[in-house]
Amino acid sequence: MARYTGPVCRLCRREGIKLFLKGDRCYTEKCAVTKRGSAPGVHGKNRKKLSGYGIQLREKQKAKRIYGVLEKQFSKYYDQATSRKGIAGENLLRILELRLDNAVYKLGFGDSRQQARQLVTHGHFLVNGRKVDIPSYKLKVNDEISVKEKSKAIEKFKVFAANPKTVPVWLASDFENLTGKIVAVPVREDITIPVNETLIIELYSK
Repeated sequence: MARYTGPVCRLCRREGIKLFLKGDRCYTEKCAVTKRGSAPGVHGKNRKKLSGYGIQLREKQKAKRIYGVLEKQFSKYYDQATSRKGIAGENLLRILELRLDNAVYKLGFGDSRQQARQLVTHGHFLVNGRKVDIPSYKLKVNDEISVKEKSKAIEKFKVFAANPKTVPVWLASDFENLTGKIVAVPVREDITIPVNETLIIELYSK
């Protein structure tokens, strides 16, 4: 299973904004973007003005990095988004939001999408009562996500249960029992990532 394994703070610095890839650390003074706002590398401070193509490319890279998706899989999501009815850009974001690792993160069962992805691959979650350890698993309305009974004793999940987070309106959560449910398909207003999806579609459609 391919994934990025390098320093994630470097990705935020490259994009010039916080992508919140390290959870709570991103809200502290230790955040790399706060400490060093320039792009990584020797010439990071001498950032040139981007062309139209460059702006589109950066939007795509931001989306890929926020959701932890590599190019091949992201391209497949684009194909799926453009083949569906509706606005292609919104379809793309909706597909990304309904990944299991993202839903786990949004439910508050992970400090970051990267941590949520790791917890999923380690087999701590059930979908509709069946173990699923594939981070990219596609969820649909009425799917129920729950922490395995044995996993509830792990300290990390006890912390999550004791510190409930506000979840998006397309999700319902029960922190006491460490469960969540997809109650609706997310609409654009529910998706808060700092990405202009229209630019991504324009890039791929060239």
